[in-house]
Amino acid sequence: MLFLQRPSPEEHQQLIQELGPLPIRGVAWPVWVKVLAIVVLVLVGLQIISTATGPVGREISPWVAGSIMLCYAGLVIMARYMLVSETIVSEDGIRQTWLSRREIAWADLHFAKFIPLPASKRLICFPSRGRPVVFQAGTRELQIAFARIALVYRRRK
Repeated sequence: MLFLQRPSPEEHQQLIQELGPLPIRGVAWPVWVKVLAIVVLVLVGLQIISTATGPVGREISPWVAGSIMLCYAGLVIMARYMLVSETIVSEDGIRQTWLSRREIAWADLHFAKFIPLPASKRLICFPSRGRPVVFQAGTRELQIAFARIALVYRRRK
């Protein structure tokens, strides 16, 4: 098994100083992604309404209609969390408001990888135990912080 070496306390302290005044707060998703999510949600809702009020809607089983509405409600909940989700880099660690708990303390972080996807700049944090935690950055300040964190917490042998 590969043993991963964490950054030294001095390297971590230098990172905290480079990040500037903490906490760094920002939205988790860029504005254009939020707008696109709302547009898709409205279009899907309009399609459901037009299908339900048309002749095909009378032939749909109530169980199928109920499952479609349940799936749409799930999309609404996900879109709501995308709109209000916030990512925070503090002296204690990184956290993001989301459906479930998304946070990692600096002491638990062993390796981090910055993934600059077009829709969302992500930081994947690998703790000493458990599953990786993924954070999104919707602002330039968070993206810069994520890149610096990934440089300090890169994979080392």
